[in-house]
Amino acid sequence: MKFSEMPYERPDIGEVKDALAAIEQKLLNAKSAAEQLEAFRETEALGKRVNTLGTLVYIRNTINTKDEFYAAEREFIDEVTPLLAEAEQKVSLAMLASPFRAELEKELGELYFKNLEITVRTFKPEMIELMQQENKLTAEYQKLYASAAVEWEGRTIPLPLLGPYKQSTDREVRRLAFEKEGKFFDANRQQLDRIYGDLVKVRNKMARMLGHENYIQLGYDRLGRNCYGYEDLKEFRRQIAEDVVPVVNKLREAQRERIGVDKLCMYDTLIFKEGNPVPHGSADDILAAGKEMYHGLSAETAEFIDFMYENELLDVLSKDGKAPGGYCADIPAYGAPFIFSNFNGTAGDVDVLTHEAGHAFAAFRSFKNNYISAYQSPTIEACEVHSMSMEFLTGEYHHLFFGEDTAKYEYMHIADALSFLPYGCMVDEFQHIMYENEDMTPEERNATWEKLENKYRPLICREGMPFYGRGAGWQRQLHIYESPLYYIDYCMAQTVAFQFWLEMLEDKDAAWKKYLAFVDMGGTETFEGLVKRSGLALPYEPKCMEQIATKISEILVEKGKKLSNCY
Repeated sequence: MKFSEMPYERPDIGEVKDALAAIEQKLLNAKSAAEQLEAFRETEALGKRVNTLGTLVYIRNTINTKDEFYAAEREFIDEVTPLLAEAEQKVSLAMLASPFRAELEKELGELYFKNLEITVRTFKPEMIELMQQENKLTAEYQKLYASAAVEWEGRTIPLPLLGPYKQSTDREVRRLAFEKEGKFFDANRQQLDRIYGDLVKVRNKMARMLGHENYIQLGYDRLGRNCYGYEDLKEFRRQIAEDVVPVVNKLREAQRERIGVDKLCMYDTLIFKEGNPVPHGSADDILAAGKEMYHGLSAETAEFIDFMYENELLDVLSKDGKAPGGYCADIPAYGAPFIFSNFNGTAGDVDVLTHEAGHAFAAFRSFKNNYISAYQSPTIEACEVHSMSMEFLTGEYHHLFFGEDTAKYEYMHIADALSFLPYGCMVDEFQHIMYENEDMTPEERNATWEKLENKYRPLICREGMPFYGRGAGWQRQLHIYESPLYYIDYCMAQTVAFQFWLEMLEDKDAAWKKYLAFVDMGGTETFEGLVKRSGLALPYEPKCMEQIATKISEILVEKGKKLSNCY
């Protein structure tokens, strides 16, 4: 069904709660595993219906935050969703208490129950009001961010459309674009500080209700992390700081010399002096090239992309009132992924058709495999492997977007991917510090961010810039407000994606088959299980990052030599 034709009606929350209560009683009164499995299937059907309505509201609200109907429905969903948590918790507890658990595990798998145990420890009825507060605060942040617009060359444009100017070959234009962006955040400084401070306190308060010292373990549990923890992430960040930052520093120094500046400032986004490669043609041309790319890549991706285009499952043009950023959302009742983004004329537009389409492809395959909802997706870092690997596995088709600039794009893409790792770890370490020190003042938060900038990105100067220059740049990172502790998942995934890519350089067909097998496992394995079954190294294994950074550095040196005429 086409997205525009998917019907929405406000769910009757009383009816849903009654249905969940009835399912709970069926589970408690069941005389066999078969009866409990029947009740489980009712839960699946109900969840599919309710989640579909919630997703439709979210997508349509982010497409146009000025649409009053869907803004009101978003507010309603955010308000009532926590009210369902108690009834859902009772159903989960009834499943966990089953006297037929051994039989159920044979049917549903041990991982289903392991994940369910994590889920039930994230909630108490006393948390409902705090959960509603959290939803209101994140919605307030998103609405504020979506309103962001600046005056540019006599017209008002949303922030995403500053993208091409932030990569202009004119250094003064780049500086001015970042300055304009920074002034918007400075103008809303008090609101941004208040929202985040309130979010930290609300989340920590919820965690303490569950017996935790702060939000961190609750955050891990909410993300479903089921095979690694605090110390593993600490070790991973250590490896990034010690083994990747020095390599990235060399890349930045080479970049500084290449573009001919004395000091690399935050607005020096050029990789090549004559300009970063941009996709050729219009947005329609990019979308057409994307279709051709996925038709060429494999029979599986051809089927997928036809489904997406035929059913209006992409909204990628930036426009007034549209929420910032990009995402892929699943619409379970229709077995349909949806891709949301803001094209702005930069290489990032192509990244959407590889990164977000990687998520969408994995969702499409899981829907086809008819997985139960718990196995529709793995944990988030594994989901990001789907997307980040697709960015590289589509490499032989990048010429459809960049033509004679393809080699430059490939160099930039690899360098950006490696350079992202320190930034992602900086975001993660910052958030850990924030939840461990909830009484920090706004100035102390900014000082912490500045200290981490010097640790992870020491060669980038922000001095004299509005917003960024006072250490507040973290406030433009949506995840810090909306998806706490999520961001390092991108870094973990990137290390696995690099391994798929390195294997692709040796044997393209074998690498694709291995990737497809990884995708088709859905959420039936933990992150560690998926990586190990694929014969790859875990990001926090000893020496993992040193080995990957060394190999990629060698590749970039060779590619750089071939592009020496661009320097």
